[in-house]
Amino acid sequence: MKGLELCHKYFNAYGEQMINKKFYSYRNKIAVGMVGEGSECLGFDDPISRDHDWGPGFCLWLGDADFDEIGSRLQEAYEQLPRIFMGFVRKPAALSNQKNGVFRISDFYKRFTGLAHAPENNMQWVNLSDEYLCACTSGKVFFDPLGQFSDIRNKLLNFYPEDVRLFKIAAKCMTCAQSGQYNFMRSVKRGEVFAAAYALNTFCSDIISLVFLLNKKFVPFYKWKHRAVRELSILGESIYENITQLLFVNDEIKKNKIIENSCAQIINEIKNQGMSESKSDFLLEHGIEVQKRIQDIKLRERDAWGG
Repeated sequence: MKGLELCHKYFNAYGEQMINKKFYSYRNKIAVGMVGEGSECLGFDDPISRDHDWGPGFCLWLGDADFDEIGSRLQEAYEQLPRIFMGFVRKPAALSNQKNGVFRISDFYKRFTGLAHAPENNMQWVNLSDEYLCACTSGKVFFDPLGQFSDIRNKLLNFYPEDVRLFKIAAKCMTCAQSGQYNFMRSVKRGEVFAAAYALNTFCSDIISLVFLLNKKFVPFYKWKHRAVRELSILGESIYENITQLLFVNDEIKKNKIIENSCAQIINEIKNQGMSESKSDFLLEHGIEVQKRIQDIKLRERDAWGG
């Protein structure tokens, strides 16, 4: 059984009853679900995942005033729920952040975005981490009658404003060009083994992030990036296969051809989405063209190399 399904069943079996019995007058003010970091929130958990920080549990989110009134009591009640469910035991990791239990809605989102609310302008959006945005919009909300938690979640799921997306695409075009098309073979020719490996890994990571941006999806934590890209409708399968080959092929000339092929696919899609008319096969040139299409003057003039 997948962890997200297990957590939902656990809430249905014990959590809902706990709320109705002990916090009846607050039942329409408590949001419940399983959202955040962890493979189960992405649906990628497997038997290996179960050795730590996995098992039956859920999150309860409260507005600030309600948290002040019942937060401690609700956490105590949650901790009294059975730790074993359907033969599974939650195994917390000593160094992990709290993944379940009671949270302020504002604190939950601050942890991932630095904001107690959804971003309200391009400058707030552009500084956010794709990986953190993926985490705080992953998983599933089981119950949210008030809608306060889901309102922020849905605004985040609507993805970046277009100018911010263009800026992030431009930035990734530049880093992919630098690491893959420029520095990889130069490092190989110099016999710089570490630099070549670093350039290749950077290219692989950044081109996956770029594909996510082209699909208007948030990229997950590095551990799941390669697996997750395969599920995307635009270039997902082809980039997944290209990266797989890059990691297994030993011939640097063949690797360079795969890099160029991957960049050509990205360039074609960028043109399909109307972001560039450049005829160059160097991805950096297309990054420059993408940035020129940004309407927000602050973003258009911002140094894209800094991301």
